[in-house]
Amino acid sequence: DLINWCLFLTGKPLIKASRATVINTESPTVTADIGSTVKTIQRANVTFSCQVAGVPEAEVTWFKNKLKLSSAHHPHDGLLLITSVSLSDQGLYTCKAANRHGVVTESSQLLVLEPPQPLPYLEDLTDVLSSAAASTHSVLASPSGTQMTIRPGSSVLIGCAVGGHPAPNITWLYSDKPLSLQHTLLAAGQILQIINVTEVHNGEFSCLAQNEAGSLTQKASLAIQEYRWSVDKLMACSASCGHKGMQLPQLRCLLDGAEVNLSHCKEMPKPALQPIACNRRDCPSRWMVTSWSPCTRSCGGGIQMRRVTCQRLTARGSSVPMSNEACVQVSKRPMDTQNCNRQPCVEWVASSWGQCNGPCIGPRLAIQHRRVFCQAKDGTSVSSNRCSALPRPLSTQNCWTDICSVHWRVSLWTVCTATCGNYGFQSRHVDCVHVRTNKPVLEHHCSWRPRPVNWQQCNITPCENGT
Repeated sequence: DLINWCLFLTGKPLIKASRATVINTESPTVTADIGSTVKTIQRANVTFSCQVAGVPEAEVTWFKNKLKLSSAHHPHDGLLLITSVSLSDQGLYTCKAANRHGVVTESSQLLVLEPPQPLPYLEDLTDVLSSAAASTHSVLASPSGTQMTIRPGSSVLIGCAVGGHPAPNITWLYSDKPLSLQHTLLAAGQILQIINVTEVHNGEFSCLAQNEAGSLTQKASLAIQEYRWSVDKLMACSASCGHKGMQLPQLRCLLDGAEVNLSHCKEMPKPALQPIACNRRDCPSRWMVTSWSPCTRSCGGGIQMRRVTCQRLTARGSSVPMSNEACVQVSKRPMDTQNCNRQPCVEWVASSWGQCNGPCIGPRLAIQHRRVFCQAKDGTSVSSNRCSALPRPLSTQNCWTDICSVHWRVSLWTVCTATCGNYGFQSRHVDCVHVRTNKPVLEHHCSWRPRPVNWQQCNITPCENGT
């Protein structure tokens, strides 16, 4: 046995390692053997112990995430001290023991715990709300409790904005009991969605956020208030006298007795409105007029007439004729005749068509013109604007003419001026000729068709040396 122990001591180094998980949520100091997993709150002091056996004595080196640590991090080779731990200290810490017989390593994972804390906003809530229906409202739960008033039939999103490390698990409660009302959880449980709220949702909702470092409860209370229609006021009467005066109840939307915008009640059934008769009494005498008769002339000045009588409308709806004196005391008698259509009578006048002799626009096809002008009935020319309401005759039209029976005639190409190189060209004659006589005419008669080219380059090939 002594021989074996000596062999053991003189061999490859050994590290005393642990496979425990150490969780610290309140102590200011934590000590653990290498190999352990340590989970601790921030600002605690953490010490990793790396006890090494072996002969010759092994050299101990510390690493964080495979990067070597300076000696300032450990008081002596077997201990590593991490003071006032923060999130930046998380990682894999490795103890390496080496002598001439070999190298051994052991590692510990350091995880920094952060208890759940309330956050001032929740981006996921904004994103969900932007794609939700217009009747959806949102509220953010808070440790002190958030209040929200909401009407029945609308939807609500309650956000639980919490941070922590690791990310907290969220449980939703209603009146401090597990939530049994119909709901939907969004954004990994951070958002509680309730569609079509009713009186049963009146009360306090809470979200319980938990991780290994602690827990946090945030609350939001919903107050379901009922909007209702009211018909306790009347609108103004539709008439001041006669037999058609009606008064409708004024439709109002109330919330707790206070009048609010009608849109709040739009999804509730409207009450039936019963009209009430009002101002049913004889009207004062007044002038009654018929519609104007058609004008006696369409232009040049005409007359139109209407009938004017003095009448009184009774409460029973009948019209009683009255003397003109009864109405004159109330207002001046309306006119029963008036002038109409006093504008001068005008018409479009067109001259004869001109000759069909060009310009050519196709084979045997040309354009001919005529003059179109506005004229009064007495033969006087007036501005075209005076005739703008009348259909205007055409001033141009297509016509057939033998003058346009033309086409481009081309001759054969001449011999190329060079047998090679870049300067050879050849030409040909291009003429506009009459189809029937085959005699040249002015080229503009053929302009409706592209003119063929009359010269081109030719024999554009390299010349041999010496030629």
